[in-house]
This record gives sequence, structure tokens and C-alpha cells, in this order.
Amino acid sequence: MTQGLFLKNQFLVAMPSMEDENFSHTVSLLCEHNDKGAVGLVINRPTDLALTAMLDQMGMTHDKIGADQPIYWGGPVQPERGFVVHREPGGWESCLQVQDDLYITTSRDILSAIGAGEGPKEYLVTLGYAGWGAGQLEDEILLNSWLNTPVDSAVLFGMPPRQRWQAATRLLGVDVTQLTGSVGHA
Repeated sequence: MTQGLFLKNQFLVAMPSMEDENFSHTVSLLCEHNDKGAVGLVINRPTDLALTAMLDQMGMTHDKIGADQPIYWGGPVQPERGFVVHREPGGWESCLQVQDDLYITTSRDILSAIGAGEGPKEYLVTLGYAGWGAGQLEDEILLNSWLNTPVDSAVLFGMPPRQRWQAATRLLGVDVTQLTGSVGHA
């Protein structure tokens, strides 16, 4: 990857040969990538924790959401920290725009609004994130650990979580099961 070329609005798709149990068969939404490193949220690993249970623990009402809405494992870094990925802007306190119609909010006000039925229609909540230091993600891409593809909202919000990895691999236009993890450069 050339100096200054950073990935934006991308899914990071783990190669089938990825052996790291944290990232095997994962899809991460790349939130930020610059010369200091990268931050992503794993979007295809639901936990056993339901959003209603988390809101109960936080003392928030939730009479307007379904009991089966899962919380996702976003990555191994700061698993106590929550992130809400959503489509609509809403004037939330701590909100980062990832692309034209995709946002990440870390403030409690969005969770309160979701519980009251006043939050974004399309969202998912993760705990933790994946982080890479300066140059680390670029090195992992060169070692064939990851592929990247533009974010597709249909995969992010419209696909069952366990099908998101395969759906993201199809966005690449190749059958990733036929790819090797061996490094080779022409």
C-alpha cells in the first residue's frame, strides 16, 4: 500500500486462512484508517447479550425494541466500550460519519433514544473494537490476511449475522475459498 493511501468506507474481510481466533471468518467495518493506524468494528459476531439486557444494566427503558436484538462483539480492544453503527444522523453527542449515510455513535443518548423507539431505524450495537497500530494493517494486507471491499449496507443491516462473511466475500467477485493464504508477489 503506498504512503498516504488509506482505506475508507471499506469492509475488511478475513481470508479463509486467518488463524487468529479473534478474527477468523470475520467482517470488520473499517471506521478509521490513517498514518497512525486503523480502527474497525467486527459486524458478524453476535454475543449472547441482548440489547434489552444491556439497557437494563444501564438503567434505561426499552419498551420499544425487540428482546432478541443482539449485541455484537466488535473486537478485543476495550470490550466495555460500546459503539452504535447506524444509517441516519440524529444529532447524537458523540457521532462520527463514516460515509454519506453511515455513522458510528459512542454516546449514551443514542441508546436511550433506541430504547424509547426514537433512534435510528437501522442500527447495530457492538462492544469493543479492533485496532491496528501504524503500518500494522498494511502489513497484514500484504501478508494476505485481509481483503477489502466497499461497505454494502445490505450486508451490514439486511443480512443475518452468520451470513455476513460469505456475503462480503461475494462482493469481491471471487470465490475466496479458492484463494490461498500463501504470500506471493509478481
